[in-house]
Amino acid sequence: MKHHSHPDISKRLKRACGHLASVIEMIDAGRSCTDLAQQLHAVESAITNAKRELIHDHMEHCLGDGLGSGEMTSAATLAEFRTLAKYL
Repeated sequence: MKHHSHPDISKRLKRACGHLASVIEMIDAGRSCTDLAQQLHAVESAITNAKRELIHDHMEHCLGDGLGSGEMTSAATLAEFRTLAKYL
């Protein structure tokens, strides 16, 4: 199911992918480990933020709306939330 946040998340991940490609080029060019660590941290943060946005959107729109509309039971909602929690 596509959510309204997916296009933004896709853009973030595409930027992170391009940034990661740049880091690989930096490695091949022999850049300093400090520069590489800094850039890898930026890539990691971008991916973490995209994941967080995806999970929060899913909790709000799928779990919250599903529970509120009666499409999901509280037990099913709790089970899915527990599954998502391991990715936070």
